[in-house]
Amino acid sequence: MRLIPRLLNRAVHAGWRWVDRAGEIVPGTRAAEEFGSFGAGSCIDFPPATILNASSIHLGERTLVGRQVTLSVGWGTSEQALPPRGLVVGDRCVIGARTSITAHESIEIGDDVFFGQGVFVTDASHGYQVPDRPVGAQFGPSDPVVVGAGSWIGHHAVLLPGTRLGRNVVVAAGSIVRGVVEDHAVVAGNPARVVRRYEPGVGWVGSRGDVRPVLADDLDFLDEAVTG
Repeated sequence: MRLIPRLLNRAVHAGWRWVDRAGEIVPGTRAAEEFGSFGAGSCIDFPPATILNASSIHLGERTLVGRQVTLSVGWGTSEQALPPRGLVVGDRCVIGARTSITAHESIEIGDDVFFGQGVFVTDASHGYQVPDRPVGAQFGPSDPVVVGAGSWIGHHAVLLPGTRLGRNVVVAAGSIVRGVVEDHAVVAGNPARVVRRYEPGVGWVGSRGDVRPVLADDLDFLDEAVTG
């Protein structure tokens, strides 16, 4: 590569890295102060997609939100009666890039939850049964969403209104989930169904009766990297 294009390439990438760092939303920035609460050590990567009604959004400590993520509460900027804790994200969570979390009443994400990229979570939907009204204008009732601590939500999964996941639940990539999922379950599909669950004294039992063993917890070396 010729010298001038090489230097320009280097300068562009250095400038981009500077913008990335300068644009992060972290404690002490004006943008972070607009949130209901913004925990120590947490970060929203630059650029975000949409941050709507941040005063109703609460982030725990040491939580990482990837770039191009939407975090929103309510229908718009002019809404007056916002829930004070419309969207709550716990400690030590990871929210993957291009995820969209849209709360109207209540979405609560527990501690140590990991989201893949492009996940969509909402607590409100639309109706369709009024023939002469546009479907997009037929707002349905809100139904709170809860994601239990320690859960893993795969790439491009969708959590619909009324979803309530227990602790340490795995949602397979691309799954569409509604309803209650017990602790220590693996769900997959559209609509998502339990394909494996933990049975004490037996192991991880699949829907066809196959059993995977329980593994010893020998991953302590990861704890500091994940939790700081």
